[in-house]
Amino acid sequence: MPLIDTHTHLFDERFAQDLPAVLDRAAAAGVERVVCLGIDLESSRAAVAIANTHPLAVAAVGIQPNSAAEAAPGDWEQVVTLAEREPRVVAIGETGLDRYWDKTPFALQEDYFARHIELARRLNKPFVIHCREAEADVVKALRAHSARGPLRAVMHSFSGDLATARECLAMGLYISFAGMVTYPNAQSLRDVAKEVPLDRLLVETDCPYLAPQPVRGKRNEPAYVAHTAARLAQVKDVSVVVIEEHTTRNAKALFGL
Repeated sequence: MPLIDTHTHLFDERFAQDLPAVLDRAAAAGVERVVCLGIDLESSRAAVAIANTHPLAVAAVGIQPNSAAEAAPGDWEQVVTLAEREPRVVAIGETGLDRYWDKTPFALQEDYFARHIELARRLNKPFVIHCREAEADVVKALRAHSARGPLRAVMHSFSGDLATARECLAMGLYISFAGMVTYPNAQSLRDVAKEVPLDRLLVETDCPYLAPQPVRGKRNEPAYVAHTAARLAQVKDVSVVVIEEHTTRNAKALFGL
């Protein structure tokens, strides 16, 4: 069965010299699609260019919370134009809230989060949520928006607790796990993953960051999503084929692939 890496940053300079080989390795490892997400206008443009060049890739465009303070006037409008006009843009983001880094005033993060959600709703596309030490704030914002209708979204690289996961699941969100779930000290995260229903589960690398334990310390890349899928299979006491089947089906449903 194939896999879909639902969160990559292939525009990163660490892929500048060998991106075609990286994608060839992904395909050889059974990865049939990778979603490349922008974090600002420049990287959103780069994500679209990668998607337009490499059939394995599709794009998401947005301004990540830690990039919002640096956005120039007009950047948001150009991101909107990419989302509206580029056919290989399948999602909005990444967006969300972050209290770990002190790079963007929180009120400005909340403003951009709302913009992304409204854009996703208007274009009938899903949105991708970054959340770091801001779980209560994200849940509160999502509750407010869900009161106006169903949300199509994923909590990417989930690192929260079971209560947060259950809140997100109740609002119809998907939960995506990255390499962190494979780390020896991440038992609490594996306990959360065990409770996430198979029909709401996604896998990702978040490459070039968060390489899974078997390749920890290396540059992460889409082929390594197989390690995360294998660990989730152990956690949920099912075969890897079951994880591949469900996460691929879920990714196709969410992103319209």
